This record gives sequence, C-alpha cells and structure tokens, in this order.
Amino acid sequence: MESFLTALGPTEPLSSMDIIFSLSISFVLGLVLATVYRWTHQSFSYARSFLHTMVLATIVITIMIMAIGNNMARGLGIMGAMAFVRFRTPIRDPRDIIFLFASLAVGIASGAQVFDVAIIGTLFFGFTALFLSWSPFASRREFEGLLRFMLPPNSPSLDLLHDIFSNYTTQTEMVAMREAIQGEVQEYSYQIRLIDPSYKTDLIDTLSKLEDISEVSLVMQRTTVEI
Repeated sequence: MESFLTALGPTEPLSSMDIIFSLSISFVLGLVLATVYRWTHQSFSYARSFLHTMVLATIVITIMIMAIGNNMARGLGIMGAMAFVRFRTPIRDPRDIIFLFASLAVGIASGAQVFDVAIIGTLFFGFTALFLSWSPFASRREFEGLLRFMLPPNSPSLDLLHDIFSNYTTQTEMVAMREAIQGEVQEYSYQIRLIDPSYKTDLIDTLSKLEDISEVSLVMQRTTVEI
C-alpha cells in the first residue's frame, strides 16, 4: 500500500538548481542534435524552424517529465491534455522523424535526471548519424549515362574505342547505330557506366581528340535519386 501511494506523488520536490541544471543539459544536448542534423542534412527541403523545434522539444519534454515526477494522476492528466492537440504539419522525410524522436528521448532522460543516459545517448546517436552520412553505406552509385558520337564508316578511330572505354568505364553496350548525313557518317549510341563520376569530362575530351569524330555528347542518367 505504501509503495502504491508513493507512485501517486513525488518522493521529494526538485530544487530550483536541479530544475535549471536539467533544463540546461537538455538545451545543450538539443543543440548537439540540431547541429548533427544540419551537418548530415542531404534533402532538398531544409527548414530552420525544424532545428528550432528539435531544441525546443527537448526542453518541453524535460519540463513535462519533471512536472509529472512519480505522480500518476499528473501523468494521466497530461496525456489527456495532449490528446486534444493535433499536429498537422507533414514530415516527409523519415529521417526527420527519427531526429525528432531523439529530441524527445533526450528530453525524457534529462527530465528524469538520468543524465548519463542522456549524454551518452546523444553522443552515440550523433556519431551514428555522422557515420551514416559520410560513409557510402546503403549508397547506390552506378553513374550510368548515354554516350553519343558520329564517325565515318570504317574509320580507324573505331579500333581505339575499346581501349578508351576500358580506361573510363566499367561497362559499355551499344544500343543504337544509324546512318546520318545521307550515309556520310554513322551515329553511335552507347549505354555506359563510368568508374567514377569525375571521369565524364575526361572521357569526352579523350574522344574529342580522335580523328573524324564529331558531336560527342554524354547525358548522365540516374536510376534512383539519393537524397
């Protein structure tokens, strides 16, 4: 019975210094999360207000946890009050949702004064986010493109194409060849996959130096867009 009554109310009230310290910890850790988010953000839509929301969310949750304490009645009351709140702002990127949840988790840990969990959890979360952002993990980099050029029939430059392609591409496949300019030249179309995206300019320059070649163009294609 005594343990049940203890769960209905706080064992001891928090001092003013404890409250300020908890809010300060949540504020600093919220800034850390927002900074990591800004460093690792790769999407097209960047909202300064979302970073402010992350920092403010940690503080709000800290206040809520300190206000609830061990009081079950307060917890139920806050849950009932939050049920009336409707958040209609769309969050399109699942990564943004995870960062927002991280802010809430840090706020809960700071409000419960489990500072070691809050600090170590923030640092580990930030390190993981930086690692995933800067590493090639889960990245598909195929660098495919459509190469087109014109050469006269039986041009000696055709024999040099194989060596050039082997230096700049991992895979080549001819997709079309047709006559142009009343049969004076032939237009070649190749589907290629570059070894590195920086080789695009080098490949075009090397092909342009061949004799009798003209209208060299390379259009890069992306099967998937990495954001």
